[in-house]
Amino acid sequence: MIPGIGNLMQDVLWCFSQVKGTIDIGVTEADIISTVEFNHTGELLATGDKGGRVVIFQREQESKNQPHRRGEYNVYSTFQSHEPEFDYLKSLEIEEKINKIRWLPQQNAAYFLLSTNDKTVKLWKVSERDKRPEGYNLKDEDGRLRDPSMITMLRVPVLKPMDLMVEATPRRVFANAHTYHINSISVNSDYETYMSADDLRINLWNFEITNQSFNIVDIKPANMEELTEVITAAEFHPHHCNTFVYSSSKGTIRLCDMRASALCDRHSKFFEEPEDPSNRSFFSEIISSISDVKFSHSGRYIMTRDYLTVKVWDLNMENRPIETYQVHDYLRSKLCSLYENDCIFDKFECVWNGSDSVIMTGSYNNFFRMFDRNTKRDVTLEASRENSKPRAILKPRKVCVGGKRRKDEISVDSLDFSKKILHTAWHPSENIIAVAATNNLYIFQDKVN
Repeated sequence: MIPGIGNLMQDVLWCFSQVKGTIDIGVTEADIISTVEFNHTGELLATGDKGGRVVIFQREQESKNQPHRRGEYNVYSTFQSHEPEFDYLKSLEIEEKINKIRWLPQQNAAYFLLSTNDKTVKLWKVSERDKRPEGYNLKDEDGRLRDPSMITMLRVPVLKPMDLMVEATPRRVFANAHTYHINSISVNSDYETYMSADDLRINLWNFEITNQSFNIVDIKPANMEELTEVITAAEFHPHHCNTFVYSSSKGTIRLCDMRASALCDRHSKFFEEPEDPSNRSFFSEIISSISDVKFSHSGRYIMTRDYLTVKVWDLNMENRPIETYQVHDYLRSKLCSLYENDCIFDKFECVWNGSDSVIMTGSYNNFFRMFDRNTKRDVTLEASRENSKPRAILKPRKVCVGGKRRKDEISVDSLDFSKKILHTAWHPSENIIAVAATNNLYIFQDKVN
């Protein structure tokens, strides 16, 4: 277990660290954060938004005069990753919204990340420059070509120091392989390949080859009227490069092995929890759709998020999850109005902490939930500017259903469904979390004694 990530509910007091983004007045659709991802060391944190921008935050070095205060995350690089496009054959607009960002492990001084919108995946290189070459032979200092007849002697170019500049350059563009919207990308543990998944197909790419991909899952029926489910999320196993998992809108998870066959339409394991007939309702199918699937860091477990619950599955047990956590069970009686305002189709993500002992996922009213797998305790916290004094400790929130409301509780009828935490990220080795609330990025950390 990673030191410091122990009994979350007993030892950890979460406190406010930072908030990035403007106050909610005049927020445009383009500013809404659509994905959040730490890199493998936790030194960088990337967000993507609906306007196609990627913002990378870098953790500052801790100062010696304030050893108790851990490094803050400040803007390191901002770049436009995707632009709006138009598919003339289908008369469809292709949004620039960033659906997912995935980091590659760092191999040298530069950083690499994948970003995707609905159709196109791009590989970006983010690098620093603090020197510039001077003293060209064929160009003058402004970059204009010199007259060769005027060159009388050869110069040796020299590198002169300059202000640090962070450059983001697109190294590869992987396009034209998806008919439907891309919902997931996942980097393989061989670091040579990655996969991209849409509603009906999953493609395997080599990082060096942009003009072709290999189709590893295809669930498209011959007759589209026979379509009963779609792929909702997919991820590679963290250690076995031949194994991956994908979830469906029917609440099922399939584990596939690429060694078994080239086309993984036949799964090697099938995880599904039989439905209790007494709980069946008009909304059963909608709320059982899985919005996110994540392997644990150990590779032993899979976590899935559906509309009301988070479930943890053991890879060795297919017939039911070993743990089920109710995220916001008080919404069960509100499904009718949530269907009418389309909230029932919201896709919440879920994340593990660095030691797989705690899981986190979002809810409404800018609430997010944490569940400690060891102590079985849980806590509801809120991302709010009201409580955004540095080091302010987050007070646990409670939602009450009917009856008398205590003064520190909030009634289920006064929850704000326009404020929702869909995207969260957890530092790979420390108790630092990033939570996206509309156009704001909140960073919380445990209180250091």
